[in-house]
Amino acid sequence: MEFDFLSPVDSEIVQFVAKLSSQNLGNKVSFHTDKDFPDLDKIKIALLGVPENRGDFNTYEEVNLHFIRKEFYKLYPGNWQSDIADLGDILPGNSVEDTFFALQKVVSVLLKKQIIPIILGGSQDLTYPLYRAYDKLEQMVNLVAVDSKFDIGKPDEEISSNSYLGKIIIDEPNNLFNYCNIGFQTYFNSQEEIDLIEKLYFDAYRLGEISNNITLAEPVLRDADLVSIDLTTVKSSDSGNLYNFTPNGFNGKEICSLARYSGISDKVSCLGIFNHNNTKEEAVLIAQMVWYFVEGVNFRSNEYPFTSKDNYSKYIVPLEEEEIIFYKSNKTERWWIEIPFFSNLHNKLKKNTLLPCSQEEYLTACNQEIPERWWKAQRKNII
Repeated sequence: MEFDFLSPVDSEIVQFVAKLSSQNLGNKVSFHTDKDFPDLDKIKIALLGVPENRGDFNTYEEVNLHFIRKEFYKLYPGNWQSDIADLGDILPGNSVEDTFFALQKVVSVLLKKQIIPIILGGSQDLTYPLYRAYDKLEQMVNLVAVDSKFDIGKPDEEISSNSYLGKIIIDEPNNLFNYCNIGFQTYFNSQEEIDLIEKLYFDAYRLGEISNNITLAEPVLRDADLVSIDLTTVKSSDSGNLYNFTPNGFNGKEICSLARYSGISDKVSCLGIFNHNNTKEEAVLIAQMVWYFVEGVNFRSNEYPFTSKDNYSKYIVPLEEEEIIFYKSNKTERWWIEIPFFSNLHNKLKKNTLLPCSQEEYLTACNQEIPERWWKAQRKNII
C-alpha cells in the first residue's frame, strides 16, 4: 500500500494543536497519527512533508518542518469549504531514489483521488518525482517554477536541486508540454540555458517583469498542473533566510499572491515548496503562502474545462494568414485563446485546446500582432 511510506505527524505537533483554540486552523484539519488515518474520501487538500535535502549540495542540516506546521496551524481559516488533512511525512530513504519512488507513488494515488497535495520539502529536485507522479494519468503536464534559476544543469550531471529540470526534459516518457519560469534573474543563468529555454518554446518571465505587474503570472499559473516554488527566490529581507543571502527577489506580498494565483487555478493539482532554511522566520512566510494557496482553492470558479460555452463571449480576430479565437468569461472576465488541432500533423494535443491569456494579449492580436505564448504553444503542439 502506497500510504505505508507515510510516517505519522509528530506527536509534538498534535499536542501543540490540541492546545489551540477551536477556531484555529489546526483544529479544522484531520491528522495522520499513530492511531488514526484520515478518510481520504472526505479530503480535498493534503499536506505532505518530505524532509529530503540530499539534492541540495550546499546544506547538510536536517529539514525541520515543525516550525512550518506550527505557524500554519496557528492561523485562522477563511470561509473555506475544502477539507484538509496532514498526512505526515515521507522520511528520507536509504537513497534519494528511494525517497523519489515513495513520493511518486503517494502523490500519484492522491492525484487519482483528485486530492491536491501540498508538498513541503526538502530540496527542489523533489519536483522530479512530482512530475513523474502524473505518468499514469496519461496527460501532458505543464510545470511552472517560481525560481531565480532554470535548474537545467549539464546532461551528465547527477540530479540535484540545480539540475532537476534537465532530467525532466530528457527522461522518457516525456509528458512535459510546457515549462514556465516565473521570476528568473539573468545573472544566475548562463546564456546557453536562456537560449535553450527559447529553443524549446518554453516561457520565462524576469523578476522585474512580474514585480512590476504581478497579474502577468495569473494566466501562466492558470495553465499549470504542477507548481514548484523555490524559497530562495524570495529576498532575504522578507524571508529571513540569511544562510543563503538573497538581496533581490520577490517580497512577501508578491510570493503570497503567486501562491493564491496557483490555488485559484482550476487546473493546478499539486504544489511544492522547497529550499527553505529551517528558521522560524521563514516558517511564518511559508505558512502564509500555504494559507493563500488553500484560500485560492476554495475560491476556484470551475470555469475550465468548459462544460458549456454559453457563459463565454467569443471573439474572432482575423490576421493576414489566419484567425485567432478568444473566449472571455462572463463570470470572472478572464480570457482564453484557442490553440488549434491540425489533423494532418503529429500533435501532442489530441484536440483544440484553450490557453489562458490576458486581455492585453487579445488587444495585441487586435493590433495584428501574434501573441507570443500562443505562437509558442502552437509550435510545441506540432514538433
